[in-house]
Amino acid sequence: MCGLAGFIALAGSATLEADGVRMADAIAHRGPDDSGVWSDAAAGVCLAHRRLSIIDRSTAGHQPMRSTSGRFVLVFNGEIYNHLDIRDELTAAGAGPIWRGHSDTETLLAAFEHWGVKATVSRAVGMFAIALWDRRERRLTLVRDRLGEKPLYHGWVGRGANRTLVFGSELKALRAHPGFDNGVSRDALALYMQHCAVPAPYSIYRDIFKLAPGHMLTFDLTGSAEATRIETFWRLSDVVRQGMADPIRSEAEAVVALEVALSRSVSLQAVADVPVGVFLSGGVDSSTIAALMQAQSGRRIQTFTVGFDDERFDEAPHARAVARHLGTDHHETRLTPADALSVISCLPTLYDEPFADSSQIPSHLICREARLRVTVAMSGDAGDELFGGYNRYFWSRRIWRRVRWLSPGLRRQLATVIHLLPTSVWDGVGASLPGGIGVSRLGDKAYKLAHRLKSVNSVDDLYRSLVTEWPASVVRGAERLPTLLDDSAAVEGVSEAEHRMMFWDSLTYLPDDILTKVDRAAMGIGLETRAPFLDHRVVELAWRLPLQMKMRQGMGKWALRQVLYKYVPRELIERPKTGFGVPIGDWLRGPLRDWAGALLEESRLIEEGYLEPAPIRETWKQHLSGRYDWTARLWCVLMFEAWLRINR
Repeated sequence: MCGLAGFIALAGSATLEADGVRMADAIAHRGPDDSGVWSDAAAGVCLAHRRLSIIDRSTAGHQPMRSTSGRFVLVFNGEIYNHLDIRDELTAAGAGPIWRGHSDTETLLAAFEHWGVKATVSRAVGMFAIALWDRRERRLTLVRDRLGEKPLYHGWVGRGANRTLVFGSELKALRAHPGFDNGVSRDALALYMQHCAVPAPYSIYRDIFKLAPGHMLTFDLTGSAEATRIETFWRLSDVVRQGMADPIRSEAEAVVALEVALSRSVSLQAVADVPVGVFLSGGVDSSTIAALMQAQSGRRIQTFTVGFDDERFDEAPHARAVARHLGTDHHETRLTPADALSVISCLPTLYDEPFADSSQIPSHLICREARLRVTVAMSGDAGDELFGGYNRYFWSRRIWRRVRWLSPGLRRQLATVIHLLPTSVWDGVGASLPGGIGVSRLGDKAYKLAHRLKSVNSVDDLYRSLVTEWPASVVRGAERLPTLLDDSAAVEGVSEAEHRMMFWDSLTYLPDDILTKVDRAAMGIGLETRAPFLDHRVVELAWRLPLQMKMRQGMGKWALRQVLYKYVPRELIERPKTGFGVPIGDWLRGPLRDWAGALLEESRLIEEGYLEPAPIRETWKQHLSGRYDWTARLWCVLMFEAWLRINR
């Protein structure tokens, strides 16, 4: 796992390598083991790299790396888990060079020479962000992996003849270029306020973008004028339609196929020249990964969890029980409000652009703990999106069936009734639901639902509202930008509402929130994370499973649970879904109140001129009263304000 950066100065530059060093040094945390810069003054091209040595820790893995013929120069962030198979295929075709080492970077270069870029990345199993310069064709190619595990930004800085194309793993690298003076995009800020993260392909800055998952960008200098083209090499929509057209009918076959696919993925991702561990919450996803890895290991694997004094959020006892059963070498750390304060101060720098998933705090803490003992950690990320784990998949259709006949006026009255009960009362109701269908922290979910019932007209509308916090109007002077959630054609033919939600989450929430959170939390301290569920072959298999093999009797992940129960007793697993949360709402009324209050001062908001003060101040007042839980909305504002404080 590494960090990459680079640029093409269209008018040339006398400081190519110096500027490249500045960009790479800005993301040194992503690669503390090595660094390198390569430039071509005639083309105005510079590639820079920071290396975290995982595979082939020798100098044979140094980047930027040139191909044997000298045609290609590559900087690469990620892991190609099947690169040895690709080497064998190249050798069998008589295209394998005399290998200098055993890094996947070298494998990629040889494959690019033989098959080309698109054919190579289509063969690759892994996570990757790639910047490849073709010296013969004078062409830059940027590639991002299928599901968006690794970040890759690109865009323009400077003006006129001094325009420069810049790219990198994080915005820090782009900001380090001397030509960077891009201002905040109010339109992108409005999307952030809606979704608590800036969705691809946008970034918080004007003229800077994220390359979308499964996409390739080529920038060609051979013609009379530069030409940019973006194309896909893998589409989740194709996977969804193909899977639904060829479903697995047999439950026994589905469970066996899933265990085989996940075991293979875990086996591939366990390969490293450094220690590997597992994040373990005690839930279905992480427990499955830990169980499969321990079953394949000849020694006790290391597992890591984070706990809280607030039992509503504390999964540590569950993780401890699973670890004890599996026989792992388990490590547990506790998160206190003081720990949260210490982490919060570094979040704007760590996340680089406004980002407001409050589980970013325990994520960074558990990464810090894991980094003391391992260099690579596996996670259970994407299990919810693939196998139907989120509560909204269960409740959205049920709720809509019960309220769709109500007029808008009656829905507003229902919302008022819901708000009459404090969140603590709703929490008690959720905990007491029978039959294993209890809902953790029902209070904030009920309030969130009540707020949204006023303006939805379908179950899909209800889903969109549940993944939206503020209206775009809270940002002054913003215009609405389209997102993937607006593309109804993308889910055409997906008949079940639950599957449509899983699909949308996999396209948006997974890469923009979950994977961004984990990447920055881990790479901020030089830890590589791997997600076995994101092997694209596992994803393709998941979409061949009918809905009833995912969601059954009020519980998600049916097929996945059948795999897990071969290794872990079901009584250690079956409980209401908690999620990786923190009691931020309570902390905002307590130890974080002064910090939050200073950032939400009306005079500050007016002076900055980005956000409308009135609705924000009213939301803060309601939250402090204790009757309302506006944690997500407030955290969204607070993370922007904290980011803006250091990035004006």
